[in-house]
Amino acid sequence: MSQEATDTIAKDAAAATPPRKPGMGDVLRSFRNPKVAVMLALGFSSGLPFLLTAGTLGYWLRDEGVDLKTIGFLSWVGLAYSLKFLWSPLIDRTDVPVAGRKLGRRRGWMLAAQLVVAAGLLTMASTSPKSGLMVLGVAALVVAFASSTQDIVVDAWRIEAAATNEELGLLTSAYQLGYRAAVITSDALILFAANHLGWQISYGLMAALMAVGLTATLKAKEPERAEAILHEKSAEAPLWTPKGFLDAVAGPFLAFFKTWGWVGLLMLVFISLYRIPEFIMGPMATPFYHDLAISKDTVGAVRGTVGLAASFLGIAAGGLLVARLGHMKGLILGGILQGAGIASFALLAVYGGDPRLFGVVMFCDNFGVSIAGVALVTYLSSLTSLGYTAAQYALLSSTYALVGKFLKGYSGLVVDSLHGHGYTLMESYGLFFAGAGAAGLPAILLCLWLAAALRSRTAKQSQTAT
Repeated sequence: MSQEATDTIAKDAAAATPPRKPGMGDVLRSFRNPKVAVMLALGFSSGLPFLLTAGTLGYWLRDEGVDLKTIGFLSWVGLAYSLKFLWSPLIDRTDVPVAGRKLGRRRGWMLAAQLVVAAGLLTMASTSPKSGLMVLGVAALVVAFASSTQDIVVDAWRIEAAATNEELGLLTSAYQLGYRAAVITSDALILFAANHLGWQISYGLMAALMAVGLTATLKAKEPERAEAILHEKSAEAPLWTPKGFLDAVAGPFLAFFKTWGWVGLLMLVFISLYRIPEFIMGPMATPFYHDLAISKDTVGAVRGTVGLAASFLGIAAGGLLVARLGHMKGLILGGILQGAGIASFALLAVYGGDPRLFGVVMFCDNFGVSIAGVALVTYLSSLTSLGYTAAQYALLSSTYALVGKFLKGYSGLVVDSLHGHGYTLMESYGLFFAGAGAAGLPAILLCLWLAAALRSRTAKQSQTAT
């Protein structure tokens, strides 16, 4: 048999053989990729400031006697994360002064944002709710703004640095691992420090941990292909020209809807509702621990062990679920587990803060939320176009956060209102957490509709092509 015939048979056999779906061993081996260490560290840097201006700050405020309504309203500083699409075109089209010329567009913005986050955390560490609630709130807003800017660039780097879809999935999982490790640090480990050293020293230590991100930024490599396209766009139509400004601002929207049509609008509605349960329960979680009289050491120990393990298992499981089942099925299963995990907090309100029950609830919450997070981030990453990466991903991630971050500002008001209408404080918390978990049901139903719409769209495109 000729070599040509042999090659033809081999190609036909390869085409007829379905690709092997990845398993846990493949996931673990893929972590040898040298980009992963950088992505882990950048994920940690992105995740660290988030709760320091949200749930952890709420714990500090509650410790100082601040009322729930004020804590809920102060959580609105997190709206910066939902509005980041407004300045993302600037980051796509301009270099940050000095650092941009030396490090490149993506790394330059990363470095600048990380330095501002560290400075803002140090400012928070130098004040307290009793002596300067206004200063503390302004510093938290600065941290949230700089942190959301860092997120824009880190997300763009993650997508642009990936050479293949498989590597994008790997980097997304690595990002989620680093992010969840930072969340455990700023949500659980900080409680040990706060209990023994005080909140101000604890926030100072968190500022020092931003060195992890700074080191990763200096070690990272600028995505060359994306860098070339971005600078080509800037050279052809600078941002300050009408053409350049229009392309920077409108281009990401036009490219997105040109690709997806009316289904793109359905996508945005679905994305805006998917993480509502996690967002609206967030401001009340740490005050809930306080009102349950669970010690900081116990909260820190459980969240730093059971919570951390559940997060890592959820991230690994989420990556495998998306790889094996696809985006839509992964999103549906993640949404169900996320809602169930958050609703499980109501068990603590009914049965009290027994450490064993607390551990079970922490496992369910972290496992479900981690799966949902990986499923959503992987899905959003697949929707972006090279040349508009930062702006499009910022638009999508802002969409998923906007409604939830607005609604969470009323979380304390809901609990207080229930408490004022004949329910005990624990009953009010229980009803609130059960309702927060149920708030994910509309997104699950929309996901089913979206999956059907995408199948119909694909079928019509196939018919047109033939």
